[in-house]
Amino acid sequence: FLRQLRGVLRIILPKLASKEVAIMAMQALFLVLRTWLSVVVAELDGKIVKHLVRGQGRRFLAGLLSWFAIAIPATYTNSMIRFLETKLALAFRTRLTQYVHDLYLHDNLSYYRLQALGGRVANPDQFITADIARFSTRLAALLSSLGKPALDAVIFNVQLVRGVGLRGTVGMFAMYVATAALLRACTPAFGRMAAARARLEGEFRAHHSRVIASAEEIAFYRGEQREAEQLQGSLARLVAQARGVARRKIGHVMLEDMVIKYTWSAFGYLVCAVPFFLQIGSSSSSSSSSSSGQRTQRFVTNKRILVNLSDAGGRMMYAIKEVMELAGHTERVHSLLSALHALRHGGRGAVYEDIDGVRLTHVPIVAPDGELLVRRLTWNVRRGEHWMVAGPNGVGKSAVLRVLSGLWPVVAGAVERPDPAEIVYIPQRAYLPLGTLRDQVIYPHTHAQMLALGRTDEELLEVLHAVHLAYLPPREGGFSARKEWRDVLSGGEKQRINLARLFYHLPRFAVLDECTSAVSADVEGLIYEHAKRLGVTLITISHRPALYKYHSFLLRL
Repeated sequence: FLRQLRGVLRIILPKLASKEVAIMAMQALFLVLRTWLSVVVAELDGKIVKHLVRGQGRRFLAGLLSWFAIAIPATYTNSMIRFLETKLALAFRTRLTQYVHDLYLHDNLSYYRLQALGGRVANPDQFITADIARFSTRLAALLSSLGKPALDAVIFNVQLVRGVGLRGTVGMFAMYVATAALLRACTPAFGRMAAARARLEGEFRAHHSRVIASAEEIAFYRGEQREAEQLQGSLARLVAQARGVARRKIGHVMLEDMVIKYTWSAFGYLVCAVPFFLQIGSSSSSSSSSSSGQRTQRFVTNKRILVNLSDAGGRMMYAIKEVMELAGHTERVHSLLSALHALRHGGRGAVYEDIDGVRLTHVPIVAPDGELLVRRLTWNVRRGEHWMVAGPNGVGKSAVLRVLSGLWPVVAGAVERPDPAEIVYIPQRAYLPLGTLRDQVIYPHTHAQMLALGRTDEELLEVLHAVHLAYLPPREGGFSARKEWRDVLSGGEKQRINLARLFYHLPRFAVLDECTSAVSADVEGLIYEHAKRLGVTLITISHRPALYKYHSFLLRL
């Protein structure tokens, strides 16, 4: 746990002169201030009771006024501690999430490979959103829940030595150690429980996300009953785990309350009372009210300090449970980071870019599960040579595309390909991002990038005309219209939007993976001829013989 936590801390606390360290320093300052105020309040309580026993009304009222005066900085201090804790949690989450985003959305395609290559991380969205948030909240709370009680324990022990002597303080400390060892031995593995809970929450969320993403397909099959059974099963596993944790917590909480709230308090009363009774036994029966007031003041002050000390000890015991839960969240965050870093070192083959062509030299095509699809492929595509890759289903046609584009690692041999800006990969299923109709055509460019390149909406209209979609802007309300395009466009329109991006970016090479299966044959032919006239070298992956005539060479797998 400590090794994993140390690795994450190096990310969220990169240097001493950082915002997070400044917030922690301010929080520590307010924690010290709150401890000092607790000592002042304990002494003031004793004085107020002393004045009450002596019947000193004016001093009693003055003490009450002082007590109310202390309430102003005390309430401000408590509020600032909670505010800084929340601010620190947000700072931790922001820095850690940005770091993960840099790895996850890196140009090594981690966002794809993390799931496609069967890594250790299932449901990465759960890790990035929920687990990082929980980890940040737990870690930020640790300074208050563990650091503050530790500081209180030191300061209040010093005060207690002055009040009840060294023997009483040593006795209290021995009792704390003994009961803490008992509680530690009886504490369940809350860290593993927290990690299991987060994993089950992620699975439950993933089931719902799958239903949302595939709602139309499920509806066609009338598969709602099957999906409901799977969702109920996922929920049942989550509830069963939560109930199991709750049952294990019952006995642990009972033992904690018995030790922290009652055993420690009773022992504390005994420690405070022994000096009090010894003083009474040694004094005469004619003791003045002044002596009685002094004894009462010391007893109340020591009692208040002891209550604070017991509270500090109790919070330290509760903090141990929080540390164990933090360990569970740390394990999940660390596993995500480890998987993302491991993706940077996949594959042992060589990859070269900025080549005016496509060359694969002795490259085996291997699926993520280790299945060998093509033993050793050597293939050379020169500019202006239009190739078609054909073969039966499952032979590895699309796998060649994935290796060429970098989605799958190059396990051996060498891959040479153009600069990423000079080659476009068009998959069968079109991705339609959130945004305007314009954003669908220019993806992954933004509108600002389009304007910086000097491109205009008139050019986009020409692009749409080339794929027979010129009717879309008038029909949908212009290029600036915002809609859920995956629900608005038909299957053929989605594929033609995909091809419109080819004509917008106009690369030297284009790899087309069954991307015209929903396009009519006449429009398909016009699109292929237009791409060739524009000088785009085409590599088409398909099993349809009707496309042979648009290509010069055939690679059959």
